[in-house]
Amino acid sequence: MTPAPGRRAAAPAVDIQVQSPLWQAEPAAEETVRAAIAAAAATASTAGNEVAILLTDDKAIRALNRQWRGIDKPTNVLSFPAAVTQTSIGAKFYGDIVMAYETLKRECDDEDRVFLHHLAHLTIHGFLHLIGYGHEVDAEAEDMEGLESKIMMRMKLPDPWLGRHLGREFGA
Repeated sequence: MTPAPGRRAAAPAVDIQVQSPLWQAEPAAEETVRAAIAAAAATASTAGNEVAILLTDDKAIRALNRQWRGIDKPTNVLSFPAAVTQTSIGAKFYGDIVMAYETLKRECDDEDRVFLHHLAHLTIHGFLHLIGYGHEVDAEAEDMEGLESKIMMRMKLPDPWLGRHLGREFGA
């Protein structure tokens, strides 16, 4: 359904559960996640639906990664697309995004990234997986990374792929 001219589509409903007290170190995390989902949904024309977010720790995400992907280590973000269903109020449920605080923090420290910028990027990345984007093939990865960059810039945040894209242009 397309919104009436001059009207913006409603942002998706976002249910955020904070499972780990580590996230208290980032009081703006929930606001950042909501903004990233809204920007991603608006850019991908998927506004008006539902997504669930779990902010957890390395131990919990490691268990999920082992159970669902057969990889026995923590990761930064996991996406679990839902089967195509309608909720009781008629909105489509896209699925769940799970993020681990320690891995995000470690990546920020190792790569000199701003935590909330990296959180926004990984939220966008997870959301794009929920709506069908992937990065297993180079062409798909380029499309997904380009869309991630566009959404981050829409949020007035730095392009997380800028250095990598410049390297491709110059044969690196």
